[in-house]
Parts: sequence; structure tokens; C-alpha cells
Amino acid sequence: MPEITRDEVAHLAMLARIDLDDAELDHLAPQLSVILESVASIAGVAGDDVPATSHPLPMTNVFRDDVVVPGLTAEQALSGAPASEQDRFAVPRILGDEQ
Repeated sequence: MPEITRDEVAHLAMLARIDLDDAELDHLAPQLSVILESVASIAGVAGDDVPATSHPLPMTNVFRDDVVVPGLTAEQALSGAPASEQDRFAVPRILGDEQ
């Protein structure tokens, strides 16, 4: 794999809106080349017979099934409320008339 150039690093930094000076560009170019070579070597290991995975262990859904159960009536829900009007909780107004 060809090495990533200083100009390519500068272009990537510009796209990511990262301000890098000349010394940082010279320092990062070889490091990014090593990273790209490492990724390329890993990509070559997996064969066509190996299924793609997102996790090293199989994942199963641990949630229980949804079961419909009866809920509270409006009267039951509002029974402990300090104030209610028209089957709704009444709360103090926090915004003025400007909203």
C-alpha cells in the first residue's frame, strides 16, 4: 500500500477542521501510513467463508416479551395530584405571555 503523503494529511486535517502545523503534518503522515497498512493486513486475513461480525460473542435479546396489562384510569392517575382540570394535571405556568 502506498504511503500517505503530507499533502493528503493536510487535506484530511482541513476536512476535519483541525489546524496542524508543518511539524505535526510531517509527524502524522508516517503514523497514518502504518495504521492504513495494519488495517489492510487485517482485511486480508478474513476469507470468504468467514461471516462478518460486529461482536466477538453471539448476542441475543435479553428483554422479555411485551405483555399488555391494564393501565390506570384518568381518575386513578389524578387521585394523588395536588391539582387537576379537565382530566389533566394542572401545573403552574412558567412562561409569560411572550411565548
